[in-house]
Formats: sequence, C-alpha cells, structure tokens
Amino acid sequence: MHDRPTFHELLAAIERFLDEEIVPNTPGARGFHTRVAANAIRTVRRELEAEDEQLAAEWAGLDGLLRLVEQPVGLAALREGIAARNADLCERIRRGEADGGAFSEQVRDHVRRTVRDKLSVSNPDLLSRSAR
Repeated sequence: MHDRPTFHELLAAIERFLDEEIVPNTPGARGFHTRVAANAIRTVRRELEAEDEQLAAEWAGLDGLLRLVEQPVGLAALREGIAARNADLCERIRRGEADGGAFSEQVRDHVRRTVRDKLSVSNPDLLSRSAR
C-alpha cells in the first residue's frame, strides 16, 4: 500500500483542476477535450474503487452458472480467468443451452447484474436515468 496522496486523492485533484481551472477558461474543441479528459479520470477513479468487488461478484456469478472454480490470485489473473469463463459461458449460449428454462433465467440475471456493475463505472448517470 502506498502512502498519501492516494490514487483517489491524486485523481480528485486532477479532476478539480480540470473542472475548475481549465474547462471554464478553454473554449472550443480544447475545452471539449478537457471535459472528456476530466470524465475519463472520473471513470478511472470509479473503476479503481469498484474493481475488486465487481470482479469478485462476476466470478461468483460465473461460479453459479458454470462450475465452482477457485478464484485466481491477483488482478491480472482474475481478469484473465473471467475472460476465459465468459468465453465458456458464451459457448454454452451459442449451443442453445440458455434458450429456455432455469439456466436461461440465471444467465439473464447474471448479465443484468454484470452490465449494471459496468455501467455504474462507465456511465452512472445513465443508470440513474433508467431507474426513474
């Protein structure tokens, strides 16, 4: 673990600088690109904050759909494992195993949860608008 400033503090400082100092004083395309950069930083911060929990939830959801497998140690191995397991799930879907029945409902529930988690990082405003 690193000392202060934390990644959260560093990213928040950059966000404030862009939002309060640069965007208001930069017209046109550069101002637009600065807003895009500030939004990208917010997305990165949300991903860093939620990543461990969301990856663990996706792994657990895949355990419920496929078979129980020990979760890999380390983020890179976990991401790789999830990609491989998602490929397995996609193959089962292509074979028609999710065309109906209980497995179909489980797949839809898992996909909804996973997409909701991803949207909470990439576009939380869309989620809040769709909840209305």
